[in-house]
Amino acid sequence: MTSTETATQARSARWFAPATACTALLIAAAVIGQLVYSLSFDPDDTAFFFTNFFSFFTILSNVLAAVTLAGATWFFAVPRPVPSWFWGSFAAVTTYMVTTGVVYNVLLRGISLDQESTLGWSNEVLHLVGPILVAALWWAAPGRRPLPWRHLWLAAVFPLVWGVYTVIRGALVDWYPYPFMNPAQPGGYGAVLLYMCGIAALIVGADALIVWLSRRRRERS
Repeated sequence: MTSTETATQARSARWFAPATACTALLIAAAVIGQLVYSLSFDPDDTAFFFTNFFSFFTILSNVLAAVTLAGATWFFAVPRPVPSWFWGSFAAVTTYMVTTGVVYNVLLRGISLDQESTLGWSNEVLHLVGPILVAALWWAAPGRRPLPWRHLWLAAVFPLVWGVYTVIRGALVDWYPYPFMNPAQPGGYGAVLLYMCGIAALIVGADALIVWLSRRRRERS
């Protein structure tokens, strides 16, 4: 990092580090709030409950977002050099959060997801406010680097692993985090595959947009 880049990052950190820190805390509070609220209903099998809770794509993507934003705070608060791998991770997490927001608000809003009752404010943070803030912070990130097109493969790994895990575990324990992942629905595994392909296309499309945006030249003050 050159002295000019260091100075620019130091100026930007005056707002970016506090913004990422506050957003990370908000998302973490939403995850913990929903977890504590759900536990207050005294589930019969606590171990099964915890595994189910952390099997939701929403929860996993928000946890990843909170960790990533905490990392951004660490890099920009001092400031210190930001490694290339971080920008790839930040972009992937942004893709997951955008996907979470779109899928929930299009397919799942108003549907109970079998994790006891939903905590209203937490639900909005996890599915709407959080995705918007993470996308905005990625876009506004000082020194954000252009991404290679192979990033699409990187972004696809986590959702693919999650999808396989969900289908296999669901068949074993007869529990699925989302209705469209349950083969007991009309259409069976064919319908599940169709939904998964649609979500995969959304993820790849969202990540392609993010890669394209990252490669645009932007003037910086």
